[in-house]
Amino acid sequence: MTSVGYDPAAPGAELERRGIRLGDVLFQGVALAASVAATALLGLIAYQVFSDAWPAIEQFGLSFVWTEAWDPVKDTYGALTFVYGTVVTSIIALLLATPLSIAIALFLTEIAPRRVAAPIATLVELLAAVPSVVLGLWGILVFGPWVRDTLEPWLQSFLGWCPLFSGEPSQAGMLPAALVLTIMIIPITSAICRELFSRTPRDLMDGAMALGSTRWEAIRGVMFAYAAPGIAAAVLLGLGRAFGEAIAVNQVIGGANSIHISLFAPADSLGSRIAAQYQGATSALQASSILYLGAILMVISLVTNVLAQVIVRRFERSRRAY
Repeated sequence: MTSVGYDPAAPGAELERRGIRLGDVLFQGVALAASVAATALLGLIAYQVFSDAWPAIEQFGLSFVWTEAWDPVKDTYGALTFVYGTVVTSIIALLLATPLSIAIALFLTEIAPRRVAAPIATLVELLAAVPSVVLGLWGILVFGPWVRDTLEPWLQSFLGWCPLFSGEPSQAGMLPAALVLTIMIIPITSAICRELFSRTPRDLMDGAMALGSTRWEAIRGVMFAYAAPGIAAAVLLGLGRAFGEAIAVNQVIGGANSIHISLFAPADSLGSRIAAQYQGATSALQASSILYLGAILMVISLVTNVLAQVIVRRFERSRRAY
């Protein structure tokens, strides 16, 4: 039945149809251009980094990755110290931030009243807006002395038999850097987890509790199972954030060119070394070696993202099978 006053053959109707088609074409074109531009920009960045790092790659080869030396006087360089510091601090931060982020998300979605949850969520997310240099200064002036005078002696009194917690307490080292990284990745991970938990269908939760499950059993068996792919992606996103942090870590890690088992000892990371020494490089080979560190960091970030995709897809396949 045709509406009164509407003629499909009228010029206005034809223009309207053409306008809809033109809007779709424009949208597809803009989306395609944006995706191509982002891919091209990433490719150009990678090309420039690897191109500038090529002299060091030719000089040291892959042995650069497992060589510990970093001596500008002798022009001998290796990345092992910085890879070790990056991996250890990031993994510790991930192990601490993941349960805290999930607990914060559960509290805000399942326990806290709405009038309390909203301001707490805002405050947690505001942590992500604090500049890393400001957080690093706070780590130097406030957090580092507290770690040296209170936390590390306490850990040493109970776990001093373990090499990880042996040695002289220090306000600059892997442990302070890992704790600062924990603070930095909690807002990202908790915000994503909170969004995932809030989107869990209430019918599934109510049905589980109606069948006799406790609230915790429903959260564990339904909510966690529903949000598992997103939680895995959020955790690995936080890990990627920890891998790439430079300024805050540079201010609290100590900048030592050596590997120590103790978490109290000063160390260094890939991002920290790049931020600290690139502008003051004393030779072309040193500058190229620092860019080699950047290339290694890009590869680590790429591997982390690929791993995140693999884990998410496996979770999705297992959930569909279930």
